[in-house]
Order: sequence, then C-alpha cells, then structure tokens
Amino acid sequence: MAEVSMGSSGSSSTDLSPEEERVFIKEIAIAAESNSKEGDTFYLIAQRWWHEWIEYVNQDQPCNTNDGSSLSEHCDSAGSTTLKKPSMIDNSDLIYDSALEDPSSAGEIIDTLQEGRDYVLLPQEVWNQLHSWYGGGPTLARRVISSGLSQTELAVEVYPLRLQLLLMPKNDQSAIRISKKETIRELHRRACEIFDLNSDHVRIWDYYGHQKYSLMNDLDKTLDDANLQMDQDILVEVLDMNGAASNAHIQPLHENGLVDEDSTSILIDPSKSSLTVAGGFSSNRNAFRSGGVEGSQSFDSTYTTGVTTRGSTAGLTGLLNLGNTCFMNSAIQCLVHTPEFASYFQDDYHQEINWQNPLGMVGELALAFGDLLRKLWAPGRTPIAPRPFKAKLARFAPQFSGYNQHDSQELLAFLLDGLHEDLNRVKHKPYINSRDADGRPDEEVADEFWANHIARNDSIIVDVCQGQYKSTLVCPICNKVSVTFDPFMYLSLPLQFNTTRAITVTVFSCDKTALPSTITVNISKQGRCRDLMQALTNACSLKQSEELKLAEIRNNLVHRLFEDPLIPLSSIKDDDHLAAYKLSKSSENTVLLKLVLRRRDQKAGERENPVQLKPYGTPLLSLASRENALTKGKIQCIVENLLLPFRREESIVSEKGKSDSSIPERRSARLNNSEEDDKSGGSRKSKKSSTSEVIASKLSLQLDENNKTVKLPDNEAEAIKLPPSAAVTIYLDWTAELAGMYDITCLEGLPEVLKYGPATKKARSEPLSLYACLEAFLREEPLVPDEMWFCPQCNERRQASKKLDLWRLPEVLVIHLKRFSYSRSMKHKLETFVNFPIHDLDLTKYVANKNLSQPQLYELYALTNHYGGMGSGHYTAYIKLLEENRWYNFDDSHISHINEDDVKSGAAYVLFYRRKSDDASGNTK
Repeated sequence: MAEVSMGSSGSSSTDLSPEEERVFIKEIAIAAESNSKEGDTFYLIAQRWWHEWIEYVNQDQPCNTNDGSSLSEHCDSAGSTTLKKPSMIDNSDLIYDSALEDPSSAGEIIDTLQEGRDYVLLPQEVWNQLHSWYGGGPTLARRVISSGLSQTELAVEVYPLRLQLLLMPKNDQSAIRISKKETIRELHRRACEIFDLNSDHVRIWDYYGHQKYSLMNDLDKTLDDANLQMDQDILVEVLDMNGAASNAHIQPLHENGLVDEDSTSILIDPSKSSLTVAGGFSSNRNAFRSGGVEGSQSFDSTYTTGVTTRGSTAGLTGLLNLGNTCFMNSAIQCLVHTPEFASYFQDDYHQEINWQNPLGMVGELALAFGDLLRKLWAPGRTPIAPRPFKAKLARFAPQFSGYNQHDSQELLAFLLDGLHEDLNRVKHKPYINSRDADGRPDEEVADEFWANHIARNDSIIVDVCQGQYKSTLVCPICNKVSVTFDPFMYLSLPLQFNTTRAITVTVFSCDKTALPSTITVNISKQGRCRDLMQALTNACSLKQSEELKLAEIRNNLVHRLFEDPLIPLSSIKDDDHLAAYKLSKSSENTVLLKLVLRRRDQKAGERENPVQLKPYGTPLLSLASRENALTKGKIQCIVENLLLPFRREESIVSEKGKSDSSIPERRSARLNNSEEDDKSGGSRKSKKSSTSEVIASKLSLQLDENNKTVKLPDNEAEAIKLPPSAAVTIYLDWTAELAGMYDITCLEGLPEVLKYGPATKKARSEPLSLYACLEAFLREEPLVPDEMWFCPQCNERRQASKKLDLWRLPEVLVIHLKRFSYSRSMKHKLETFVNFPIHDLDLTKYVANKNLSQPQLYELYALTNHYGGMGSGHYTAYIKLLEENRWYNFDDSHISHINEDDVKSGAAYVLFYRRKSDDASGNTK
C-alpha cells in the first residue's frame, strides 16, 4: 500500500481550501482502496462527523454518504452550500460512555453499530491525514482479514471475538478481545500472560455452556476454524506438577445467571456421537446419552433432566435456548411450521441447491435449515439444541454471532433471503433493463416486471412468500408520474401514524433577566431546519430585532450550530439535546461569543492531584461588535450579564452585610451601562458598583485560540485580537465562590429532543386495527429528504410523493408490526395492542389489481411474540398445528397448549398468514 507521510503534504488543514482537502483525500483513498490486503489497518470514524466533512469539502449538490459507494466516490459527492469547517473528529458516538473514563476499555465500541449508518471505515493513510488536520478521536483501529468460503474476500473485522477466560481452579475471570484469525497458540499465550501462568502447565478448553466440549490443543488452528463465537467461555486449566487437572468444577449457569443445581449429564467420547451438521461437518461437541431414550441417540450436553418434553406427536419438538437465542428459536419454529416449507424440506430438496450462486451460501444454510426442520418434525424427539444451525448462521451473518439478544424479524429477513439464494433455480441471472410504465396498462407492466423478476429469482421462497407492490411516484414540480412494480417478502406496518414529530428545545433569552425555558413544537417529520426555526420563532414571540441561534449541545459543548436552513430534521435524533439562543440580529461586523463553563472533577482521595478542567453545564451565547475593540472589561461585562438570570437572591446583599434595596435598579443600570459601553467603543468608563467589582474579580476567563487556552490580559482596557472565525469560545472556570453566587442547576442537563416517558410508553387504550396499520402503510406521503427521487423530466432530484398499492399477494403473507423505533443510543418499544384477525383477513379492497375474481382471504397460523424491553426481552411463538386445529405456545424447549382466544396480545410482533385453500386460485403469479 502506498505510504503517505503526514508531512509530505507540506500543509496543515488551515492552509488548504475545502476543494484542496477533497482532492488530497480522494487521491489517498483511491491509492489505498486499490491496494488493500489482509493485515491492513482501517479506522472507524463517526458517520455524523464524516458527513459534516463531506458537506464542507463539496459545494453544489446534495450529498449521499450512505449509498454503499466507495470512499473515493464519497469525496466526489456534493454537500451543502455552507463552508463551515468541521470541529475535531468526534468518535464518542461509537463507544460506550465507560470507555471515555476507563482506559482499559479503550476501543470497546457499541455492539449495535452499523456501517453507513453509524460509522465509515477509512484506510490508515486517510485516517492519519484527517487526524493530523483535525485531531480528536478516540482512535478506533481494526484489521483487514480474509473471509468468505474461499477465504479470498477481504473484510474489516470491526468486532473481534470477545472471549471470557475462566481460570480453574482459582475461578478468576477476564474478558479479552482477539481476532478470529488468530491461532489457538496466540490465545494460549495471552491467557498465560493475563493470569501470569507457566505455559507448560496450562491447557485451554472450549467451554461452551460451561462444559468441556473440546481440548484446544491444535495450536496452529485459527479461532475461526475452531468455531469460537462471540462472548464464548474459554476454560484456562492449570495442571499440577504431575500433569493432572484439578477436580474443581465451575458449575453451569442458566440464562438468568443462576447456578443449575439439578443439571446432570453423562459425557461420552465425541467420536461416538452421532450428532453431525448438514454438509458433512462433524461436531466436535461432547454429547450425552439419556437413560430414558431408547437406542443410542446422542444429544447436546446442555440438555437437562428437567426440560419439558412432548409425546410422539410430530411438530411439537422444542428448541433449547443456547443463551439469548429465543429470537432465533421463535423465528425458526414459525418457518418450520409453514406447511409449504415442511413439505419441501422433508422431500429431496438437495437437487435444487444452487452451489455456484455468489449471493448464496453454497447451500450450507439450506442444508443446515433442512436438517433442523427434519429433526423438529421427527416424532418422539426431545428438545433439540440448534447449535449446528447457529454456527452456520454466525458464519454467514456475523451480526447474529455471540449470545446477545437480537431482533427476530431481522433474523427472519436474513433467513428468507439466504434460503432463497441457496435454493435459487436460476443458475445464471440474465441482465434485464426494466422499462417505466410510460402510460401502458398496469396489468401489462406488472406482468412484465414479475416476469423479469422470476427470470432472475425462482425458488421455493419466491413461490411461497413473495408478492408484488405497485409503486407510484409523482414529481411535485412537473407532475411526472413513474410507476414500477416491485417484489416484497413481507409487509412492515407502522404502529404510529403521525406525520409530525415533537421536538423539545431549551430557549435562552437575550434580555439577561429570564431563566431558560423549555418549548416543545410539532414539526413535519419530512421537514427541514427552517421549519423548526419558524415554529420556535412563533412559540417564543421573537422580536423583529432578534434572531435565533439553534445549537446541538453535546458533552457540555456546542457540538454544531444549525446554520443551514435546509438541514433535514431527520439528522436530529430523539436523544439529542437542543438549545435555542435569542440574540440581537447579527451582521458581518459581529462575532459570536460562546461562554463555556469548566470545573475541576476531583476523585475521592485525590485532593492534591485534581484531574484537568472539564466542560460543565450548558454553554451560553452572546454577540459582540468587531467595529470597536473588544477588551477584557467588555468580556467581563458580557459574562456578568449572561450570568445575571442565575444570580442567587441571598447573594444579592451588600458586601457590608445589609440588604440592598436598589438591586433591581442596579441590575438595570448594569445592563444599560454595558450596552452603552459597547456602542461607544468602551471609551467612556462607567462607575461600577462594588458588587460588580467583586464579581469581576472572581471571574477566571480564558480565550480559546486554535484549541489552546490563553489568559485574558491583566489590563481591562487592552484590546484583544480576535481570530477571523465567526465564533469565539471563552472559558469560565467555575469555582465554589461562583457556585455560591449563582444557581445554574438548570444548565446541568438539558431535556432530550423527545423523552420517552410513561405517557409515550403507555399502550393505547383503544385497540388498533391491523387494517388501520395497513392503510397507514399504503397512504401517499412525500419521500424523506435523504431519499429524494431523480425526476427524468426535471433532470433533478425531487421530494416526490410516493403511493404504494398491493398488486400480487403471496401464498404465505408475513406481516411485521414495527414495534421498535431507533435513536442514536437506544431502541424504544411500542406496547400498542393490535387487533388482528385470526380468521378471514380480507385484503381484497387493498389490492389494486381488479382482475382478480376471488376474494383475497387469509388465515393466521403462526406468530412471534416479544415480551419486555429491548435488551432484556423474551421471544416466543404461537403456532397452530393444522392437522390438530389446535394452537400451541412454543417457548424455547417448553411447549404447551393455548386457547385461540389467548393468541391475540400486545406482544404480537410478526404474523404469519396463509391463503385460504379454497381461494388459492384467485391469485395468479
């Protein structure tokens, strides 16, 4: 890879124009991307900062940094018209808060990050250059590894394996991060290093489920080849001088963390186990032989004697929870009990496996699923541990590796798509250029689109689960109409129908007498910053002589000012903190002053070694004129006025110990004097009150110059040279004396844009109809600004209106109820009860194709449920055995009968409907 010295540019970022920065980074990116190889280092950078930089270095057209294009293409994408230079690189969004305070956890990024949404990956040369220009961090380096079945594909290992080392017999524990491409030898070395052990007397075990499944003695094997998963336990066993292991035992834990007192298992030699994984991969897991099972069937060793089992009825076999795998178990059971899939995978489906499909998994996912389905439909079986299937899942979908809770709908979407590609009957996909409708009859266009789709995608999944939308786009400028017919695998229906969103902002007044107030306004979800500013202007009765400065406050600093009126409101997250400052109207001759409070954070027992000053509270803003010299005295006046609303009443006492009845007059006079001083250039010195002199003496002020703090001059009349930037930061060191004079409690924590409280979490009192959800999904609405449509008639991107209609319905209709909403740092769940039909779901009137002669009626046969919150919730499945016409609750390994009346609940998440058999002819594909 080309070496790029940071000194080779000969320039700092301040010496380069935005265009020069863009070209410089683009050239480095092109060279780096063309020479990437295994072992290279890439760096994570926050998507939000990267987007700001892209906007800064591009000028003319809307920017799209989330389109899957290459890094060099991003450098050619366009940004907004503002030339505001980004501040230092801020990756704090990507790491846990504890990582900022605990150096030992440095680099521990949030588990749920997504590339393109939360971060961008930069080659080392690009990161080094940007970091030399902007500074900041923290630095998050990741290695390039080989991946894929042939191990010829390159991927950045954003999430190295996190393993739990358990030392026996001492019962010490330690968590480590290690690449899955490292060898067992390296894991052995690191374990000995961490616990300070003699490597000759240590052996390590794959300790999955707190059982010794395999001795890891093939030191040259990689952890990937050893099939280690995220958050898996590794037993570090210390041998005595005779080479014998201790008899100490670390007892297995349930998912809830309690010791399993009754867990009993009889270990057998792995070579005698009949447990294999589809595709010929032999399991290296120990198994046990249950005394109550006829023959020599062997099962997973985590099975316990207390697990509920069923009789001989086929289809009533449970799945063991391997550790937060209820999301997977519930989705699998619904698919397994889909009659079309049960019949297909119990037949000879191997002949349809597409071994060459580059988009598939060489048939391995289909084989693993088919093998699991056959076991679940075998009569008289005890609960099954789906470990082989999960191993395949983790291999092809790393996002589901480890043992964290996941979204069952996301897993379901991956399974349906993956099974389709593995079973796609089309071996060589033809290139097809779809035509627009151009006024042709809908029936003709729809059939053409469907035929084109089938020519590239033809599998059991398409036969059973795929339908077709009619999508209509209308340009708001030229009224150009575009009609397309697109396939769908499932319907994701909203549970909230609001086209507006509530945004809470803290407003700071410029009259220096009123405390900040909180205002909540309702704005269109597709709105822009100018819409929010207009709503705030009306809500806070802004005067003609005033303007609002809207800012996002993060880490007690002004993270960004919303100066571009076209910024989409979608860039403001629900857990952001916004402040609006009412200021006199600015001009080219004014400079924005940001007052940042700082205080010393002192740890207990370290009085003599206080940590460095850190920002505190909420910054305050004011304006100053550039026409007249800005002096220390003027800055003190501005700071005093900014703090006046927070003055404690008890501190407004004369220094002589008696109440001062002229306090209101003094405050008013102080304000007037500062304003007159500003207008006259400070040439006239006003007589200060003794109180003001005392306050001024207590103000420790410093100026920020190029990220360095500089003390203000001792002479109050000495002019201060301001930097050319439009904003200047002034630091005020907050002392105990100032805390006694001012109460700034209201500055310590601003409310979030949208705070989820009991009112928003409370379920609707009236039932919400599934039909209402569908109507909201099909309702015409404008595209969000980030997804604007390129109008071929205008030859520009337009915020077109979009209308969806159902055109062709599948045999099995999967409906996803969108219970989860997302912000930068949290997921929020809606507990809304949805009244969905169990029998006769009638979709006839929602189908735009009026040539269908039969009603479009569906029957519910399965659904997944989600109970609790995100992270600590639990999934189950309700399934109807069609042969018995009875409903059952599949709760991992436990299966019980339920009444049909109990199927409906506020926990329903993904619904599975099957076309009524006597109406199947009503829909032609």
